[in-house]
Amino acid sequence: MSVSPSFSITPLARVLKLVTLAPLLLLSPTGLAQTLIENGASKTIDATTTTDDYLVETESKLTANGATTYQIHASGGSTINLSDTQVTAQGNANGVNLVGSEATIANGSKVVSSNVGLRLANSAAGGSTAVVSDSEIVGGRAGAVLSARSQLILEAGSTVTASNANGVGVQSFGGKISATDSTIVGGLNGVYLYADLNLSADNALILDNSRVEGLTGSAIVVDGQTQTNTERVNIEVNNGSTLVGGNGTLLEVVNGSSANFSVDNSQLVGDIIVEAGSSANVVLDNFATLTGRLENVESLAINNEARWVMVGDGEVEKLDMNGGGIQFGNPGEFYKLTVGELSGNGTFYMHTNFTTGQVDTLTVTGTATGNHLVALDSSGTEPGAASSIPVVHIGGGDAQFSLLGGEVDLGAFSYNLIKQGDNDWYLNTASKVISPGTRSVLALFNAAPTVWYGELSTLRNRMGEVRRDTGKAGGWMRAYGNKFDVGASAGVAYKQTQQGLSLGADAPLPVGDGQWLVGGLGGYSKSDLDLSRGTTGEVDSYYLGAYTTWLDEESGYYFDGVLKFNRFQNESSVQLSDGRKTKGRYDSHGVGASLEFGRHLKLADDYFVEPYTQLSGVIIQGKDYRLDNGLAAEGDRTHSLLGKVGATVGRNFDIGEGYVLQPYLRAAYVHEFANNNEVKVNDNKFSNDLSGSRGELGAGVSVTLTDKVSVHADFDYSNGNKIEQPWGGNVGVRYLW
Repeated sequence: MSVSPSFSITPLARVLKLVTLAPLLLLSPTGLAQTLIENGASKTIDATTTTDDYLVETESKLTANGATTYQIHASGGSTINLSDTQVTAQGNANGVNLVGSEATIANGSKVVSSNVGLRLANSAAGGSTAVVSDSEIVGGRAGAVLSARSQLILEAGSTVTASNANGVGVQSFGGKISATDSTIVGGLNGVYLYADLNLSADNALILDNSRVEGLTGSAIVVDGQTQTNTERVNIEVNNGSTLVGGNGTLLEVVNGSSANFSVDNSQLVGDIIVEAGSSANVVLDNFATLTGRLENVESLAINNEARWVMVGDGEVEKLDMNGGGIQFGNPGEFYKLTVGELSGNGTFYMHTNFTTGQVDTLTVTGTATGNHLVALDSSGTEPGAASSIPVVHIGGGDAQFSLLGGEVDLGAFSYNLIKQGDNDWYLNTASKVISPGTRSVLALFNAAPTVWYGELSTLRNRMGEVRRDTGKAGGWMRAYGNKFDVGASAGVAYKQTQQGLSLGADAPLPVGDGQWLVGGLGGYSKSDLDLSRGTTGEVDSYYLGAYTTWLDEESGYYFDGVLKFNRFQNESSVQLSDGRKTKGRYDSHGVGASLEFGRHLKLADDYFVEPYTQLSGVIIQGKDYRLDNGLAAEGDRTHSLLGKVGATVGRNFDIGEGYVLQPYLRAAYVHEFANNNEVKVNDNKFSNDLSGSRGELGAGVSVTLTDKVSVHADFDYSNGNKIEQPWGGNVGVRYLW
């Protein structure tokens, strides 16, 4: 036996001491061959030190830096410091055995034993403490075992492992375990907790961004076989920590034990199983999620956006909601939740299939209080008779339930929740409004005419330029934008913003004394539809056309004609009541024409007035399509016939060298004659109707920059009882050759 050089001990006293300590030491086959450090002595070892067992007693200290040892036993308030050290226990001995002592195991150290890697026992003076940092503890039967009044602290990527098939990662008899950025794994269970006699079990296990896994059993077991009090074993799972049970169980509470289990900002998948005669309180907080069964749980609190995701029918004796939610499985799964008492304010995420009669249901057998939200699945199909099934039933109390977002989208309409009697809440099919999906369908079918007319306005400005420069050929380009606000009286309310580009070229005909001119045009426009609350639409329009104009220079009479063909690519994106989005798209074609007749009258001082009348019409191809949530849309041909009577007044200013600046104002009375464009949504009939009158005002200016180049800008406003154009504008350039 090696003895510290700082003291001596009689052979008889040493034998008596070793006999007394034998049950604790679990000595290796090396027998009594070990290094003894006692009576306040200190010893430092390193890589050059011969491998040995160490017995550290009576407030002594062992420091190992880069060393290799066999088992280490410390007692009587002694201290062990291991850094980058390998401890390999011999035979059935524990790796590091602490009795009323403390240890720091750090910097890549590793402790290995076929029995217990790290044991923390108490003495009359108190328990033991071990801080493990960036190190590994491996035991066959248990990675670590600690007694009451002892504390195990894991930090900085440490791991504790029980390698045997029935091993436990950490076994605690009333001690305190905290793990930060660390991992605990057992061949059977991850952590096994006992409550020790009458000692409090506060902070029995605190996990911070750590992982606990039982490879074939439960992640955590709380066992009450040694418990003689009513203290609850407290478990905290915080900040991204995970629990994994090979048997699917995260927490198992057995043998009459009681547990408090809180989850904070962590996502767990697995069950909590409480044996008859035992009890558990569960708290989910700060965006935590728990996906699994709760069996025989006494109380459940769900706070601050946390969520319990059910995987089957559930039952909870007492449920308290404080800004959290319960999700009844995934879409297509239908479960029943039975609660004894309900309080607080929370959200129940429920699934429904009113076509088949399958719905999730919440039943409170006792008293329910608080204000709660019910989030029901949206659907593209219509509700059937199953809508009469109660979604919520309570035994009593003043609880209130309402739909998240105020309504649920089911097919062509949206519905709300209604209370019937004192204790039941049903889907209210008697009162309904048009669903966002239906509104997107109506808006897309309704938008094509305004798209077409918005594109046409740029061409009319080109005609005015032609009349000023008769008999000349040229090319032109226009960029334009328009904003339309369509009122609900037109069928559906929406805002439409259009932007686009047109270009073309024209030349005089060789007949008719140069009074006829023909041209061709093409272009593209994009219209964005805003139906509010996240529902939008988009129309991409590609077009080709031809136009002609005739002007009698002597009398001032003129005639303009336009024929235009369009391809519309339509797409809707619908924000549904349950937070999901659905989309649909289709292509359609349209053809339209415009005829305008007027007279250009020259007045004194280069003023002019130009009264005119215009008749325009467009036909858009009917189309059937579906949103990807199953909503079926069927649109008939869309017709528009627009009449307009107005006048333009302006003045030509000679700005030198034959160049002209021409400002002008325009006013018109507009009337839409088409009043019924029918649309079907899930066989429900709706009508798009932009018919009615409106006034139109415009202003613009054109200027010739050279004998071949001129630029132009035009601005419009119109307003009527169904549609308003807050603004419209286009700018362009033309070139004569």
